[in-house]
Amino acid sequence: MQKGIPLTEGINPASKDLDVKAIAEIIEIMNNEDRRAVEAVFQAREQIEKAIAAVVETFNNGGRLFYIGAGTSGRLGVLDASECPPTFSAPPEMVQGIIAGGDAALRKAVEGAEDDEEAGRQAIYASGVSKGDMVIGISASGLAAFVISALEEAMMIGARTWLITCNKKIEPFVESMVDGILAIDTGAEVIAGSTRLKAGTATKLVLNMITTISMVKTGKVYGNLMVDVNPTNKKLKERAMRIISEVAQCGMDEAGELLVTSGNIPKMAIVMKIKGVERVAAERLLAEHKGILREAIK
Repeated sequence: MQKGIPLTEGINPASKDLDVKAIAEIIEIMNNEDRRAVEAVFQAREQIEKAIAAVVETFNNGGRLFYIGAGTSGRLGVLDASECPPTFSAPPEMVQGIIAGGDAALRKAVEGAEDDEEAGRQAIYASGVSKGDMVIGISASGLAAFVISALEEAMMIGARTWLITCNKKIEPFVESMVDGILAIDTGAEVIAGSTRLKAGTATKLVLNMITTISMVKTGKVYGNLMVDVNPTNKKLKERAMRIISEVAQCGMDEAGELLVTSGNIPKMAIVMKIKGVERVAAERLLAEHKGILREAIK
């Protein structure tokens, strides 16, 4: 590895002569490397825990979470953010994804977008990031200027700042502008520098943990059931009914009726059934217990 070259640009000896290997051999190589990505995430679990604790505190204080990245990193952040409203009935502004080059970059690469420092700073202002928010930059190499400048701007505003990267050799000036770094040491890619592979896989795993666990800890999950699911289609409506039936110990028909009466809010329906109250009283109970179902139905 040449001095100054990020680890994500390294050449992987396991995939040498990849172009002349059989398909089955390439599959085996990629599977082996993906296992290393999972292990790398496990090795970073202590820092991941700290980051999630910061997200939970941010949410509990009324703040928002912003992901910001370029290319694959940006797309993964937008994807994770966009899944929070249907899964947890989270307000769209609670978790937001920002990608270099704007929404057009979700489908097509916007050349040079990751190098635009000014655009990174402007993205923070345009999104209305404030002191009580948390901004997590995502950059496999840890060098994307768009991301680094955005983190610097967010830090100056007073927001919490973290960086997810797959390059453990982070420059000191980057370390100085974040509260913490999640360095997932995935090593060299099967195709040198193609960080949509292991780095992308590891990043997705980390983002899954950040939003899922923070939502669990803010009362949007009961046991392992998504009691705050937003039943916007047939599949999700049936899931909501099964959840109500399971937790409130009632039949599916009654669960369906409760769902309608509750205004399509599964958590509300469960409180109504277990506590034997109308919607207004159930809403008050949930509010008193900060939306935590387990406390509301004691």
